[in-house]
Amino acid sequence: QVQLVESGGGLVQAGGSLRLSCAASGRTFSSYVMGWFRQAPGKEREFVAAISWTGGRTRYVDSVKGRFTISRDNAKNTVYLQMNSAKPEDTADYYCALDRTRTDVLRRTLNEYDYWGQGTQVTVSS
Repeated sequence: QVQLVESGGGLVQAGGSLRLSCAASGRTFSSYVMGWFRQAPGKEREFVAAISWTGGRTRYVDSVKGRFTISRDNAKNTVYLQMNSAKPEDTADYYCALDRTRTDVLRRTLNEYDYWGQGTQVTVSS
């Protein structure tokens, strides 16, 4: 069983920065692709970013490219999402997720991830 716990959400002004963290327990963290997703009020959950086992490869949705950075520290079993130049449209609940297939493929579809955290709320004020 895997437990994922997000933290770091909060209120930030437009143009500001925030760093989200996701701590994992229960499995060998370094053997799994990790992803971040978000869900805005009244909208479907969407892919934000994913990172390979070693952190050497990343993938982003176009709307956050150049502003967000996903990273991981396998020694701490933690994945991060650095949010810079935040925009009001980034307001959402953010979720981390783990893909247990061990293929090191950076997937972007919700049903390809097996474990999810409870989410952390991010609000960007204009």
